[in-house]
Amino acid sequence: MDKAIPLVVKFSGEGKYQRLLAGSPQTQGLKSGFVNLRPGEEIGIHSTEDREEAIIILNGKAVVYYENDNQLEVEANSVVYMPPNTKHNVKNTGQDLLSYIFVVTPVK
Repeated sequence: MDKAIPLVVKFSGEGKYQRLLAGSPQTQGLKSGFVNLRPGEEIGIHSTEDREEAIIILNGKAVVYYENDNQLEVEANSVVYMPPNTKHNVKNTGQDLLSYIFVVTPVK
């Protein structure tokens, strides 16, 4: 693998989804993206598989559902940690736009 170098990625803050870091060769495995969800909108159930994930809430309110009926209520200026192999979903439960950045990285 080529050596990763420091870089800056600007995000627009517009649209529903923007990939920020896509893994190799940009990084050693870390991936990230920016997400906007309108009130009532959700990202959909998905799994972290063999990765851990940080969800950084920038704006709005949400419920993060995980592993069946469990849930966490979160709001702006919060970070949610998802362990490897965790099924989860993020839903905007507020009146404003929900904006967050996710960061996933393989567990070694």
